[in-house]
Amino acid sequence: MTDRFLEEQRAERERAGLQRQMRPVDGPQDTHLVVDGKRVLSLCSNNYLGLANHPALAEAAAAAARDFGVGSGASRLISGSMRIHHDLEESLAEFKGTERALLFTSGYHANLGTIAALVGPGDTVFSDELNHASLIDGCRLSRSEVSIYPHCDVEQLERQLAACRSERKLIVTDSIFSMDGDGAPLIEICDVAERYGAMVMVDEAHATGVLGDRGAGLAEQLGVRDRITIQMGTLGKALGSFGAYVAADADVIDHLVNRARPFIYTTALPPPTVAAAAAALELVRNEPGRRESLRRNAARLTRGLRAAGFEIPGADDSHILPVVIGGADETMQLSTDLLDHGVFAHGIRPPTVPRGTSRIRATVMATHSEADIDDAIAAFEKCRDRLPADGRQKP
Repeated sequence: MTDRFLEEQRAERERAGLQRQMRPVDGPQDTHLVVDGKRVLSLCSNNYLGLANHPALAEAAAAAARDFGVGSGASRLISGSMRIHHDLEESLAEFKGTERALLFTSGYHANLGTIAALVGPGDTVFSDELNHASLIDGCRLSRSEVSIYPHCDVEQLERQLAACRSERKLIVTDSIFSMDGDGAPLIEICDVAERYGAMVMVDEAHATGVLGDRGAGLAEQLGVRDRITIQMGTLGKALGSFGAYVAADADVIDHLVNRARPFIYTTALPPPTVAAAAAALELVRNEPGRRESLRRNAARLTRGLRAAGFEIPGADDSHILPVVIGGADETMQLSTDLLDHGVFAHGIRPPTVPRGTSRIRATVMATHSEADIDDAIAAFEKCRDRLPADGRQKP
């Protein structure tokens, strides 16, 4: 018998246009995917540098499977702390300019574990209102007082810090926001943090490998790495593998090893995954042209979609393009129409984004060709006229 509660919840989601489903994708993650048996252009992957199916990563993973097996066997504090984990942590620390780094099974685990280990009851966390769900849940799990400040509003953040009486204060923010593609004002955030004695934690998930002279993220690009307490990043987006890391001073990492429950009580990352991430890190270091190709493709797609009448707030060269439509039903219809025209671009609805701001979250890859970008623009143009007048700008 189906639970009545579950039936009612499903019906409510369907009425609101918020029922979700998974689409099986055949073949490797690349610029084109096979969805429902049809080859389509992918505009919804976080595989920003096109490394997820790169031969160097596949070869590294295969070699690690042969040499170390396919599983780590235990958590890091039991028998799962293999040399391959330590080697990658050392490389990540050098990459991020910190004393040490620590691997986590996912970005979600990293944010939950780090925030809850650093602050607790009686402390205060200051969180940007558009932070990723993992940061939000990490704040909740910590049982700290949570003070939410308006998106990227440093003046309001400072007012909230000035009114805070907690001894321990932590500011948490994404560097590049996953649904809007804009960057946090990290210089100004560090300025106010230093004035009020607050720690700063930055989630570089969507900036790792993409921004900065060496691809080390927005903190590197803005020159504030040594002013940030904790830099978190993922291995499964631009780096094409899986997992996450936290980079910080040695004392912070030692504390996390002893107090971050998602680290302590989770089986360590599999050796093939770790080896693939290490190979990706080398490509990021040695092939800066990938980052430049990503920026060119992002700028080309942004210009073309704006010229076609679509609203895209934010920077001209952000690799995350929020094509804001407004209504959930209209957004999902556009996503369906685009797939019919050979473009796989997901609609994003509440609660992931605020009500009334549903959007197509279009993401580009360094390996998209100019023809790919132009094909995507043409598909959006063909689907545009089915949108209500308030769901698009006037060309």
